[in-house]
Amino acid sequence: MSLEDRLAKLERRVAATELVRGSNGRANVSAPPEGWALRQLQEEFAARDERNGGVMFAGSGRLPSAEQFDWQVRFTTDEMVAYDWDDAAECLAALGSPVRLRILREILRGSRTAAELTDLDEVGTSGQIYHHLRQLAATGWLHTVERGRFEVPPKRVVPLLIALAITRR
Repeated sequence: MSLEDRLAKLERRVAATELVRGSNGRANVSAPPEGWALRQLQEEFAARDERNGGVMFAGSGRLPSAEQFDWQVRFTTDEMVAYDWDDAAECLAALGSPVRLRILREILRGSRTAAELTDLDEVGTSGQIYHHLRQLAATGWLHTVERGRFEVPPKRVVPLLIALAITRR
């Protein structure tokens, strides 16, 4: 990368984090310039000579259950187009049930056992809950951490939140 390119990249990063004065006279952190993530991603793909670009997903935060999550992944367009999309159908189908989504939300909030989930309204009998738990576990959205306790694996928290975010209109 040339010196000019490096300087331009540094200037964009500084601009994204500078303090500005609000109308109330107090210092506020400015929002990153629109498109900053897209420009950074385009630069990364160009630097790697990946002409067809791609996608990147990342997330960091704390769940209501107090667990920390940090995750990122990057795929080229060529990788995603070549991927066997049939493999994705079962995983996506597992998220297609309002009951399973409710179960996942409650587990992210801290309810971890089937017994705790049976106390929820409109999730069904304990047998139905176990059926949903098995389907979510089979597709990687859940795993057991100890006898009878379930959690969303740390590497699946951000993908789950992304899947939900893309449904917002």
